[in-house]
Amino acid sequence: MAQDLLAQLDDKLRAKRESFDRLPVIDIAPLLDGSDKQKVAKEIRWALSNAGFMYVKNHGITMSFVDQVFDVTRRFFDLPMEDKMKLHVSNSDVALRGYIEPFGENTDPTKTKDLKECFDIGPERNAIEGPFFGPNQWPSVLPEFKELVYGYHQKMVTLSKQLLGGIALSLNLPEHHFQSLMQNPISIQRLLHYPSQKGVVDEKIIGIGAHTDYGNLTILAQDDVGGLQVMNREGDWVEGSPIPGTFVINIGDLIQRLTNDVYLANMHRVINTSGRERYSIPFFIDADYDAVFEPLSSCISEDNPRRYGSVTCGAHKFGRFAASYAHLKEAV
Repeated sequence: MAQDLLAQLDDKLRAKRESFDRLPVIDIAPLLDGSDKQKVAKEIRWALSNAGFMYVKNHGITMSFVDQVFDVTRRFFDLPMEDKMKLHVSNSDVALRGYIEPFGENTDPTKTKDLKECFDIGPERNAIEGPFFGPNQWPSVLPEFKELVYGYHQKMVTLSKQLLGGIALSLNLPEHHFQSLMQNPISIQRLLHYPSQKGVVDEKIIGIGAHTDYGNLTILAQDDVGGLQVMNREGDWVEGSPIPGTFVINIGDLIQRLTNDVYLANMHRVINTSGRERYSIPFFIDADYDAVFEPLSSCISEDNPRRYGSVTCGAHKFGRFAASYAHLKEAV
């Protein structure tokens, strides 16, 4: 590629190119099949205490199915803008289902505009019930889209609950601890497209600005382009390179609150200067809208005094979204 087409990163955007062998790749088969749940729980505890991120392998989701979802994701974002805007997220009001155009959502709005486009779905409903719950919008021009994307959502719901069982065990809680908080949980299945940037790139416009995730758990499928950056404990940005056959798992604000900062909801961002289009498929699982999160007594001590009050899952999450979406300002 000609030198003048290469992106010139501002120093603040340069990530250290380190092997993510330091961030554990956890084989979760012993958790899923029950053969050694405590071994997996111990590895989860190290990962979430030190990085807030981990890769998981042997997760039970066939990569051929994941590839199908990536294929239909690319075809959706290739549709004319007119077709995508018919499904705009503002049509769904507070349910937050549908298409978000480039710069339509900004996760670090005081510093960065997000060069990405998104499409969000969640649990299917017949009418708007309140924040995060309502009918999904589906593109009529891609008839297979609904079956694939909603099928992926359902598989992620199952996997996320299994992973949360492992997180509960890692905290010396009963494996079913989160079940009572997840009778009707908020979940968002997102599809993402990041155009590549060239020329001079600084913090004003990047793929997605630095942020922590809002809820409990994120399961991310990446293509092979790369661009994810995660902040390490020294404040340096480290590249989260794709590893075939794995998902990237990270926790959100509510788990950090629940553990009184024992577990880390880590800062991360995306910068795509690869010269290729980047696609990713993150799934977010939280809890019931009115589920209460506050520090566990086991995570409070003289050395680690209580750092948080109580919040409800929905109010916390909706407040974070309201800061990112223009059409929610009046709702708030």
